[in-house]
Amino acid sequence: MENNNGILLESGTNELEIVEFTIGDNTFGINVAKVREIMPFEKITKVPNSHPCIKGIFKPRDTIITAIDLPKYLNMSASKDENKDMLIIANFNKLYIAFQVNAVVGIHRISWTQIEKPDQTIYGGKEGLATGIVKLNNKLIIILDFEKIVADISPQTGIQISEIDRMGPRGRSSKPIIIAEDSELLTRMLIEALTKAGYTNVTAKANGKEAWELLESIKTSGGKLEEKAACLITDIEMPQMDGHHLTKLVKEDGSLKRLPVVIFSSLINDEMKKKGVSLGADAQVTKPEIGNLVGIIDKLIL
Repeated sequence: MENNNGILLESGTNELEIVEFTIGDNTFGINVAKVREIMPFEKITKVPNSHPCIKGIFKPRDTIITAIDLPKYLNMSASKDENKDMLIIANFNKLYIAFQVNAVVGIHRISWTQIEKPDQTIYGGKEGLATGIVKLNNKLIIILDFEKIVADISPQTGIQISEIDRMGPRGRSSKPIIIAEDSELLTRMLIEALTKAGYTNVTAKANGKEAWELLESIKTSGGKLEEKAACLITDIEMPQMDGHHLTKLVKEDGSLKRLPVVIFSSLINDEMKKKGVSLGADAQVTKPEIGNLVGIIDKLIL
């Protein structure tokens, strides 16, 4: 089936739709916003000297797509007959990637409040592969961190701190920046990049809900907003509250609406940009463009 973005939800509702799929007896999920097509397994051409988890490449239409052997990456058993497998073609970080899975079960609409942050022991600790867990129909669906999977296989697709070095000498700024990002690895990299760029006063929260609670406390504490929050950087996909809903709350609040909000997400495409604009986001940057993000922050908090 194809996703032409027609099923994407109304902006700022704190809901998402996930594609449920299986590998062996395990059940996983991927945000529908990342999915462009789901198709039966087809012949894939191997690429010499590639990463062991890269199945190869294929061309379903007019674009050559890299396929990742997801069972192999997760250290799970391969199918007895991979011709019965499915390919989930995803689009994020301006990349098209196919993930080989055993079966696709269906699509579920849920609230981000239903998604719980996994225990740090799941899938390799705090930098593991599970971004969230949701219980549906008496079973647990593990939502995987597909950006991390791709970055593990191809590190150049992740945030490159060297982009900051290429920006040349920079001054220091103590203006307060708030980050809402659920990935601990990305949070550390963001803080490192912003610090290297001269921004020394950065506070990170693990999701939109925690960031909103911080902003509410800032609002009630009085004083000038810009002295406590000069810019908000938010991911979109986060447990409890997503970045779109957080942006909506900020921009509809009389005391906070002047706070610059930058959406920094792997999901930025034409459709998502329209959503961000409709919610009042001041800027939207595709991960992992850290240099672009810093340049925008420079302009917003002068």
